[in-house]
Amino acid sequence: MDERKTVILKVIIKSYLETGEPVGSRTISKLSGLNLSSATIRNEMSDLVEMGYIAQPHTSAGRIPTDKGYRFYVDSIMQENDRKITAVTDQMLQRVDKLEQLLKTIVKSLAVDTNYAALISGPSISTAKIKYLQLSIPGEKKILLILVLDGNVIKNEVVTTPESMDYETAMSITVMMNNYLSGLSLRDITPQIITDIMVQAGAHSGSVKCVLDSIVEMLEQGESQHDIFTSGAKNIFKYPELSDTDKASELISAFEEKDQLNELVNEVTSLSITEGSDSGNIRVYIGGEGPVKNMKDCSLITANYELGDGMTGVIGVIGPKRMDYEKVMKTLQNIKGQLNNSFSDKDSKG
Repeated sequence: MDERKTVILKVIIKSYLETGEPVGSRTISKLSGLNLSSATIRNEMSDLVEMGYIAQPHTSAGRIPTDKGYRFYVDSIMQENDRKITAVTDQMLQRVDKLEQLLKTIVKSLAVDTNYAALISGPSISTAKIKYLQLSIPGEKKILLILVLDGNVIKNEVVTTPESMDYETAMSITVMMNNYLSGLSLRDITPQIITDIMVQAGAHSGSVKCVLDSIVEMLEQGESQHDIFTSGAKNIFKYPELSDTDKASELISAFEEKDQLNELVNEVTSLSITEGSDSGNIRVYIGGEGPVKNMKDCSLITANYELGDGMTGVIGVIGPKRMDYEKVMKTLQNIKGQLNNSFSDKDSKG
């Protein structure tokens, strides 16, 4: 099937779907944009008849699609949709990589500018809404789930299923699940919605349940676990009151293990949600006021940033209690504004 025959076949099918009438060479000449003579079009149509894609109900009539022709048309549409989804997903994955590099650059710059230790978390998905999901088949009894959330955050996971699924079934289930889940956050996915999805899945309900479980698990994990990038931990040794072996060891441990930093990010994020954006979201923890026990000899200043679509993260600076509070707060405020604005600009352009 060459490109010219493909165009002619699609014109025949589209025209027949609209009118229910056999399609002649004159109609194809007008609609195909191929600039071919009627004789050439008739020759191509004869070839398509021999190949089994179209049929001629009467000697003097035009052509109508056969089952084989319809199958070619439907498969072409599904493949094109899959290519479009894949292209969008690839583009978003590139943006995720760029965002990660941006966050790493920012936290390194923050540590250098302040001469203290710094951290920044990736955007939280605790309240993120599902933009869309895509299912593909990497192997037998396997489904690759790609979940795209607000803020262009992408999560993916290979899901083991009780059955092997073909391409068409995966695409059909993808469309169905998007119809139900697009625009919903974790809190919006009610038991009734899950029941409705399972009913629609029919014989494939077992596999769909596995996918739903993975989606919920991804979103629940995103509420408590964050990607956290740090820089400048060695700056701690520049301050005599923190360079004591035990104190420094505790601080370095907190930076390396990340568990305590996750607790910090969760608390700051929770406070931000509770207090709302009017609070300014700049917070100062002095000594034991902070949520991280290993930082009881330090001061910690944090700020929340937003990357559009309600996606938020946390930036923070850790230093001695005698740190330059005014400079650090101004620096955080500037970085917060730059992050908010730069991401909004990228969204509006992309």
